[in-house]
Amino acid sequence: MVLRIRLARFGKRHAPFYNIVLAQARTARNSLPMEVLGTYDPIPKPPAPGSPPTARKHKDIKLDISRAKYWIGVGAQPSDTCWRILGMAGIMPPRPKVRQRDSLRIQEEEAARAQAEKLVPQGVVGGRIVKPAGFKQRKEA
Repeated sequence: MVLRIRLARFGKRHAPFYNIVLAQARTARNSLPMEVLGTYDPIPKPPAPGSPPTARKHKDIKLDISRAKYWIGVGAQPSDTCWRILGMAGIMPPRPKVRQRDSLRIQEEEAARAQAEKLVPQGVVGGRIVKPAGFKQRKEA
């Protein structure tokens, strides 16, 4: 039984409102959840009256942090969107974006390859000498 922390959509058309819920991975998006952990309103709200003129719009996120930490500790897997929300709350480490993940993977592979080349002298494989590419043996006359 895999548990997921994900969003369940509520609200009207063109005015979404989400509950952050804990549910089994195979259940439908809006089915009855095991537990509601919080809410997320993705529509930006104007700043409160009396705030400085440089204040920006904000999105409302309400989250029961202690319950979210508990369920993650038990093994619940957050969806990508919930991972981002939990990362903003400081519960999960920020997830690297796809390009960053690819570049990190490539850097790790290059570092491993460079380390392997330092350990094994070039031209030696498995304890025997290997001829370099394009090597032609001379014919003895």
